[in-house]
Amino acid sequence: MAAPSGGMALAQLGAEVVRFDRIGGGIDYGRWPLTAEGRSMYWAGLNKGKKSLAVDLANPRAQELLAELIGAAGTFLTNFPARGWMAPARLVSRRPDLVMVAITGNRDGTTAVEYTVNAAMGFPMVTGPAGSMGPINSVLPAWDLLCGQTAAVGILAAERSRLLTGEGSLMTLALSDVALAATAALGYVAEVQVNGAERPRCGNDLYGAFGAELSTFEGRRLYAVAISRRQWDSLLEATGSAAAVAEIAADRDLDFGNEGDRFEARQELKAAMQAWTGTRPFTEVAERFDGCGVCWGPYQTFTELVETDPRCSPDAGLFIEVDQPGIGPYLTPVSPLTLWEAGDSGTNSRGRGAVAPVLGEHTDEVLAEWLGLSSAEIGRLHDGGIVSSADEI
Repeated sequence: MAAPSGGMALAQLGAEVVRFDRIGGGIDYGRWPLTAEGRSMYWAGLNKGKKSLAVDLANPRAQELLAELIGAAGTFLTNFPARGWMAPARLVSRRPDLVMVAITGNRDGTTAVEYTVNAAMGFPMVTGPAGSMGPINSVLPAWDLLCGQTAAVGILAAERSRLLTGEGSLMTLALSDVALAATAALGYVAEVQVNGAERPRCGNDLYGAFGAELSTFEGRRLYAVAISRRQWDSLLEATGSAAAVAEIAADRDLDFGNEGDRFEARQELKAAMQAWTGTRPFTEVAERFDGCGVCWGPYQTFTELVETDPRCSPDAGLFIEVDQPGIGPYLTPVSPLTLWEAGDSGTNSRGRGAVAPVLGEHTDEVLAEWLGLSSAEIGRLHDGGIVSSADEI
């Protein structure tokens, strides 16, 4: 997911991104979730706005064409091993100012994926209910997504440097390094080294601050967060719990202006707030929380998110409806970045949102426009099984 998500981020911001795909598709071409006909919504979601060139990657002539294409593009993002025809030294011989990011599993080049990296970072050992035993993996592939965004940032920085200096940049990016850097940035490495301790497993509580899972009269669950003093005061006001909370502070000799003290007394504090939310319907709680400026959100299933959340609407600004070949119409997001134009009073552009390519859809276009091949030359490549287009797959 790392390289495709990084390329997609660039495509949504206006870059022309060309994938080179194996004829018939790579290992992620049929990854779940799938339609009833077996089309991957995962693959379509990560590759919207790109072009697809389908080639026989084992064929030397195909490798030569791809090396020429990389030279013509001048920028290359890959999660294939950077060796053989993709070795940086060979590619730079064609394009001295090449910008290249090669994503690996580990820094030493050994294999790792999201799930093995996450297992080693410590997070599964502190995920899940307090007191539970054994690791609990996250269903969100956070390190892959963060790695993709890091790759995109690296490319943009290198492009800026090339513009200023005329020099390219050859970079490697290890998925495990991305995870290690993030883990350290959160203070968890220093906590072990300096304090000789590590954070506990605390379920849905917010470590070192106040985050409370609350429920309403009909059993709807929500999550309220109070990190800043303003958020804390808003939550007390909304739940009418200021007096009860003051008693807890006095009994335990704590100062709830300090977020660490809120964490220490989190069970008593949640009980005081639950006394209010648990006797009221969700609509009343939501209206009260919004009116008081509480930082909160409802727990939702994916279905509830899609069918009831107003943010999942073309009118809200993030999503557009596309008709994806082989899948049909559905909502897809454009770039989350809002690009405001100078003097604009409210309208905005969010980059490009588009369908994902059909495998090999742009083979002939790319070969002709980027490499200048004639129709006869392209035809011979098709005849030899070196390349393929959408209607042949």
